[in-house]
Amino acid sequence: MNEPKNIHPVSDRMLPRESRETLLQQKAKVFWLTGLSGSGKSTLAIGLQNELHNAGKLCYILDGDNIRAGINSNLGFSDADRTENIRRIAEVARLFADAGIITICSFVSPTLQIRELAKNIIGQNDFREIYVNASLESCEQRDVKGLYKKARAGEIKDFTGIHQPFEAPPNPWLEIITDKETYESSLKVLTQNVFKEITI
Repeated sequence: MNEPKNIHPVSDRMLPRESRETLLQQKAKVFWLTGLSGSGKSTLAIGLQNELHNAGKLCYILDGDNIRAGINSNLGFSDADRTENIRRIAEVARLFADAGIITICSFVSPTLQIRELAKNIIGQNDFREIYVNASLESCEQRDVKGLYKKARAGEIKDFTGIHQPFEAPPNPWLEIITDKETYESSLKVLTQNVFKEITI
């Protein structure tokens, strides 16, 4: 691929990431929560955010709702658009990590290929894949947003779990089985593991 013309990087004159991490007293990582809709990703992401904030850590959540309403508002749900959605999210997460920020990504991101894309953009050293595992039956039973009902009624096409498969991570950094564990115990496990990664 040819390099874009008239782009002049200034990265050699910018502060190194380590300086920002030292200022913030934390190691920047990207924690990528993947799982079916309704598995508890957003709930755990918000809980983790609160735990980190209360401990004086700077973090930010990238979630389907805040991304689709803004930077990716022009994208639909075709295969190409789903891939572009994740590509943009990963690029933003990579910038946040370089800024020293702990980034929590909460996206269905249903295929191995699409998550591999995210990992390659963010970098293997910064990408931590967390599988929020709950059965389709339990997710459909919860159906907090009513999406499964709409998918079953044909109002939503290509819905993961109903029309499209979800490819479970074979070797996630962490797996949390939310339909067998309480929210409190799930959050505790998540928080403990995250703090090991971000503590200087």
